[in-house]
Amino acid sequence: MSVRPVPEGRGVLRTALARAGTFLLEAAEAPDAARAAPAEARPVVLVVGLSPGCGTTTVSRALAAVLAGRDPSGAAIVCGSASASPLALATAPARRLARSLEPVAGTAARTAGRLCVVAGDDAPGLARASRYVAPLVLDAGSRAPEPAELAIAGTVVLAAAGDAEPSLVEVVSSSFGRSGPEPIMVVSRAAEPERWADRAVLLLSDSRAGASLALGGREPPGELGREIAALADLCAAP
Repeated sequence: MSVRPVPEGRGVLRTALARAGTFLLEAAEAPDAARAAPAEARPVVLVVGLSPGCGTTTVSRALAAVLAGRDPSGAAIVCGSASASPLALATAPARRLARSLEPVAGTAARTAGRLCVVAGDDAPGLARASRYVAPLVLDAGSRAPEPAELAIAGTVVLAAAGDAEPSLVEVVSSSFGRSGPEPIMVVSRAAEPERWADRAVLLLSDSRAGASLALGGREPPGELGREIAALADLCAAP
């Protein structure tokens, strides 16, 4: 009995259909695997700037991007300034997170890279809604944080400019420690790093390219990226 060869076009079609079937099967199984995984509380981090222009938003978004890359959801939330670069392409996890958070945030959630950026006023409500969903970074800018923000934060990060007076920064840090968790100090653009020697601070490298990527919701590369990763290591879940 002779066997008729399968035309080349049909063979390609069958191969494509087989691959598509495998992809659809894997995609259908993924949600079940995610549901089976135990839910864990995500970090809630409050970032406070000690003066205007000390890089609070850059630190907040860089830290959130690193936490997003480590999280099973693949995304993170930044609550603060909702401005986002129009050129910052969003990942699919960030877009899904934004759609799910809009009813909670009470305002349109913007996306940038791995981040969902909201300007909601209800930080405690946002923290409750996202506790088992994605990491949350509260960008307080240079304003005094609300007591409710301090209450929900598992970690407080104080950002200072490199030309600040180190002794005054320590005084402010001590005052935060009396009303909440002991804060982590980060210093940006320290032209004279020796001024900060023997002090419990994390000096951040001055990188315009890294800062630009961070504002767009991406992990900064190079030395700045390693420093932000070290900061993320210190931000444990509450």
